[in-house]
Amino acid sequence: MGGLRNWAGNIEFGAEQLDVPESVLELQGLVAGSDKVRVLGTGHSFNRIADSPGRLVSIADLPQVLQIDEEASTVTISAGLRYGEVTAAVQAQGFALHNLGSLPHISVAGACATGTHGSGDTNKPLAAAVSGLAFISADGELTGLNRDDPDFAGAVISLGALGVMVRMRLDLQPAYEISQMVYDGLPVERLSSDLDEVFGSAYSVSAFTDWADPDVMVWRKSKDTTFEPEWLGARIADGPRHPIKVMPADFATQQGGVRGPWNERLPHFRLEFTPSNGEELQSEYFVPRDRAAEAFTELRALGNQMAGLLQVSEIRTIAADDLWLSPSQGRDTVALHFTWVPDQQAVMPVLAELEEKILPLGARPHWGKVFAADAGVLRDCYPKVPDFTALTTKYDPDGKFRNDYLETYLPR
Repeated sequence: MGGLRNWAGNIEFGAEQLDVPESVLELQGLVAGSDKVRVLGTGHSFNRIADSPGRLVSIADLPQVLQIDEEASTVTISAGLRYGEVTAAVQAQGFALHNLGSLPHISVAGACATGTHGSGDTNKPLAAAVSGLAFISADGELTGLNRDDPDFAGAVISLGALGVMVRMRLDLQPAYEISQMVYDGLPVERLSSDLDEVFGSAYSVSAFTDWADPDVMVWRKSKDTTFEPEWLGARIADGPRHPIKVMPADFATQQGGVRGPWNERLPHFRLEFTPSNGEELQSEYFVPRDRAAEAFTELRALGNQMAGLLQVSEIRTIAADDLWLSPSQGRDTVALHFTWVPDQQAVMPVLAELEEKILPLGARPHWGKVFAADAGVLRDCYPKVPDFTALTTKYDPDGKFRNDYLETYLPR
């Protein structure tokens, strides 16, 4: 099975074969009969988290399930569905999810399993909407968990270590509309001095910088259509913007304050846009909100050193949650995202120095992206790691779903 790579192209999977079962029963048989197996989602991870020394399986061709329970305000879905597919369906029935990531192209199961989060002072990560799930465990049996089960908080963001997810139930709320306005020229020091005002100014807020430029671009996604022409020293952009300034904005979601459905505004990119391959690497770190200003100071000091390697850095906020491996577990969080040029050899030394500055502030690396930290650091960053590794032993005692990534970063 040579040549299969992830979305960015920096990882070539080493699995012996890729299976694409067409039924849950077929998938159960594949899992039961495999020594080693991992799930390949939409490939939007930037490290070896999805690789397997044995078999890869895709759940994309399983029978599609999308059942809305209007009375309970939930939707039950097949885990391989992508967010764009789910959100269009629930919007058509007058419902919504609380938040979305930048891309609607990613699978629901993969996004939740790795802690994808979106943005918003009051918005928890995407996985917080999960109220029930069903996965195939190591013996090929179907296991179901609900939010009131003691193992549930460890099973939602699972890194694929417990089994193969096949169904999920998500909480819904009434559909809402969003207006998106982009501002140019926010003075970078305002990120520290006016953190609460900047990120509390809309339902979902993203700030974009390269940490060297004195000006920051801010995307405000609001349920309120009122936007000031000038705000905290910034001004409304004179046209549509891409997060990376030099890129055309053709595939960005509607800006300019035009009101529209939540699922067409919360992502940064349109569903009909096909993401390009091989143009970037990504890293992300999550700092406690009360240490964010210190992190900004450290990153500004590294700004010139990152020049030529960093395409853009995005800053978002996440509300605290209780999921064990969540980057915002137990604390309100500021997410620091880095989009690098696709040169891992050049990026890694800068990444190591960056981590040296911000890990002491309580930063947590993103499970699915490029980082330099070792297992000891991750264990210190994520206090529920011991509970999670015990949970993997319970559901996968022989290590069927383990791979080099898990053995390296979550040894047991």
